[in-house]
Amino acid sequence: MTDSSQGGVFRGLAATPDEVELALRPRCFEEFVGQPRVVGNLKTWIAAAKQRGTALDHVLLSGPPGLGKTTLAYLVAATLETPLKITSGPALERPGDLVGLLTGLAPHEVLFVDEIHRLPRAVEEYLYSAMEDLAIDVVVDQGPAARSVRLTVEPFTLIGATTREGLLTQPLRTRFGIAEKLAPYSDEEIRAILVASAGRLGSSLASDAAEAVACRSRGVPRVANRLLRRLRDVAELGNQGLIDLPTVTTGLAMLGIDAQGLEDMDRRLLSALARLGGGPVGLSTLAVAVGEEPDTLEQVYEPHLIRLGFLQRTPRGRVLTDGARAHLELPPAGGAAGLFDR
Repeated sequence: MTDSSQGGVFRGLAATPDEVELALRPRCFEEFVGQPRVVGNLKTWIAAAKQRGTALDHVLLSGPPGLGKTTLAYLVAATLETPLKITSGPALERPGDLVGLLTGLAPHEVLFVDEIHRLPRAVEEYLYSAMEDLAIDVVVDQGPAARSVRLTVEPFTLIGATTREGLLTQPLRTRFGIAEKLAPYSDEEIRAILVASAGRLGSSLASDAAEAVACRSRGVPRVANRLLRRLRDVAELGNQGLIDLPTVTTGLAMLGIDAQGLEDMDRRLLSALARLGGGPVGLSTLAVAVGEEPDTLEQVYEPHLIRLGFLQRTPRGRVLTDGARAHLELPPAGGAAGLFDR
């Protein structure tokens, strides 16, 4: 992938990925593991747009963090052979920030907006006409001298990424011609990603070691690659090029990750629920109990605990399951001895 496809530097844009992240990133759709339906669809829509010589329809990518939304945006731009400009919803604080980006786009260029659900409403409204009419109406001057000036925008593709699709406004959501939802990866897909990533890092990963890491990666490639980088450190300090099972066991213990892939915050969350009687407990109460933001608990930690069957969401709050109690080596709900029992 050329430097041009990595995007330029603009006010408020995300930092350029480091060298290791770039090394781990697939360079084409054929190297991308997982999400077969999403990848197949994108390749079809891109091929059709290239055949017509038109800009690709605007694309909305939704799903939990770390599943590859940003990587897919890079691959879309690379396949279209056009630069990718990257920004995020919180970075576009004023309409002028967005107008500057849009009017600076070359024909058929791709603009990637991460966390698009966090766009300020005033900025979002400027996006509507740009997406539909390739024009932006800007008010200049004030008072009696105020007038509207229409700025034209070259045909472009907006790729929006969100972890909270439900927070998107209806007018914005309906302007995306392509909408794809990413799902957690299987252990087998994560294992394939780990083996490929190890090769890109110049390391070797034993088969049983790959399986041990995959089942603790929460179905998220970003987590898997983060663990791999730390395990590579452990292997290299031990003067070995192979990341084997003993290395994984040592490294995961250092990171505080148990056999179910639970991290310290996962265990703190479950323990807090247990201390609060097992629930139901509101999310805000749990957040205070563990010292974490409610959104972080809901988006990062709870999905894995729910998939494991350790946590239930109910209309009244979060509930600890018997499976979680067994994992924490606590008695089942209602099974503890009473205060005066002998």
